[in-house]
Amino acid sequence: MADAYQDLLEYIVKGIVDHPEEVKIDRKVDEMGVLLTLNVNPEDMGLLIGREGSTARSIRTLIRIAGLKAHARVNLKIEEPEGGRAPRKESIGEKKESIDDLKI
Repeated sequence: MADAYQDLLEYIVKGIVDHPEEVKIDRKVDEMGVLLTLNVNPEDMGLLIGREGSTARSIRTLIRIAGLKAHARVNLKIEEPEGGRAPRKESIGEKKESIDDLKI
């Protein structure tokens, strides 16, 4: 039987992402508490993380509070998709300085 905090996580995430059928949550219990591991479609990572991580931080807070009600220490791990963290693209018109461009 799934716990209330796991159901809550699934409900929240499926409401945010564009591919709710690909949301997968794994639950692992050890002496440190409960670890929920979340996997989503790579295209949905930006929606899930939010600007500066605000959405992910809010979801983690809600899940921890729901876990406290169930007398469990719950942590959320968001799995990074294969080939994640692509290098940041330069903005249009932005020039990177090289060491040779610096005037000393």
